[in-house]
Amino acid sequence: MVITPPTITPLLVADLLAEGERMPVYAHVIDHPDARVLVDTGMTELHPAAADLDPRLHPLSGQEVDLASIDMVVNTHLHFDHCGGNHLFAGTPIYVQRQELDDARSEDDYTIREWVEAPGVTYVPVDGELELLPGLRLVPAPGHTRGMQVVVVETGGRPVVVGGDVAVWFGELDEPHTEGQLRVLALDPELVWLAHEHEPWRPPTM
Repeated sequence: MVITPPTITPLLVADLLAEGERMPVYAHVIDHPDARVLVDTGMTELHPAAADLDPRLHPLSGQEVDLASIDMVVNTHLHFDHCGGNHLFAGTPIYVQRQELDDARSEDDYTIREWVEAPGVTYVPVDGELELLPGLRLVPAPGHTRGMQVVVVETGGRPVVVGGDVAVWFGELDEPHTEGQLRVLALDPELVWLAHEHEPWRPPTM
């Protein structure tokens, strides 16, 4: 039996002004043979707390992806530009590390809390690694936040990682410092999708 490897589709959901330059914000859809998984949900509205970043929004609700087709959501972490569309998935399980959920709920100036606690949002707190689906697992990758996690997708060859903000730009993976960055590189990935880069990071060829 031939098992079709999951496909990963980046969705540009916003861009932000960071240090004078526009920085993209991506969510990623993973089409797995058993389910359709959305990694992060971007932003769907403006908020005074984010005004200095001058967000330009391309919300999921206006894209071609059928939101009703999403079976589960993964938040790599709960900063506002990654969870601002969670409210679109009321009743759909949203997997997040318990540490991340605790920090988002308790720490001031961590995120936009009403976006985290939007009506109908159902979190599934995760403690450590979790096999979400066959060949699709959640792996803690602390650094950007204490509760940061990545999604590791087995392809039959080297894994592909959907990394959120495990690194904000390529240089952080070229010269890794955080526990999460080192953990991702230890997986020997073929490529790593990041939330704020248009193309995936690939390890340098020898």
